[in-house]
Amino acid sequence: MSVLDGPRVERRRVLVGAAACWGTMRDDGQLRLDDGRVVDPAALVHLPPLDPHPSKIIAVHLSYASRGIESRNTARPTENPTYFTKPVTALNGHNGELVKPDGVKYLNYEGEFAAVIGRVTRNVTPDEAWDCIAGFAPALDMGAQDFRDTDQGSMLRVKGMDGFCPIGPGIVSGVDPRRETLRTYRNGLLVQEAKIGEELIWGPEYMIADIARYITLLPGDVILTGTPAHSRSLEPGDLIEVEITNLGRLANRVVAGPAPRAADVGHPAMDTPEVRRVALGVDARVRGDFKANYRATAPRS
Repeated sequence: MSVLDGPRVERRRVLVGAAACWGTMRDDGQLRLDDGRVVDPAALVHLPPLDPHPSKIIAVHLSYASRGIESRNTARPTENPTYFTKPVTALNGHNGELVKPDGVKYLNYEGEFAAVIGRVTRNVTPDEAWDCIAGFAPALDMGAQDFRDTDQGSMLRVKGMDGFCPIGPGIVSGVDPRRETLRTYRNGLLVQEAKIGEELIWGPEYMIADIARYITLLPGDVILTGTPAHSRSLEPGDLIEVEITNLGRLANRVVAGPAPRAADVGHPAMDTPEVRRVALGVDARVRGDFKANYRATAPRS
């Protein structure tokens, strides 16, 4: 049965005591654990809603028309999607902390939805790909843009730092994300908004069929489907939330972290015109003024 068929079902993975437990959300906002207990999910630590643990996280570079216009001045910057990977150590959960290391200036949010693979997937058509998806979840593709110049192709340090891939609160089936709206909030202010079906150039079924031509996707693997315009930088103390209607609302808070002990190893964090162009937006590339640019370009709530 396709992930789009049937009623909406939201599954969450939480810590109860020291045990990781799965449960299903009820209409009254309570979580019914698989062992029959009913608990308040707001009081529990949320884990990424993935089981088994993914073997890989694959993300698309540019897939929303507004992001293409913002970053490349064209709604379709590439003929077909291109991808990068995030280490599985980047995984984070709902209400988890996002550590901004000392020396990193531009920690950007990217509100997205994730497609979670539910079966071994290889050599499928886009139509068949729907049957290979276990469900969808809100996600944040966090990026330390300070390393964009040095890791532009791989995105390894930009997007791969520990905790830079929050997913949750749950995984949802029975909902077509192409019919939903994506909204990202910084400290309660609406900063990203997109009607997914109107802006997303390639749907999750296309991306999965594309990748699976040559790479086997395994249960638990994550496909991050891209972000619309208005990705901007965050500071310690900021609360960043991404909401996908009918999928849920994921929340994470930025905290300050120390600089690495090996301070003289490798490329340093950089503040260049290209870094500022991506981190702060087109206007800030000229003015170098994050706060003014943020107020001027953020969608209105």
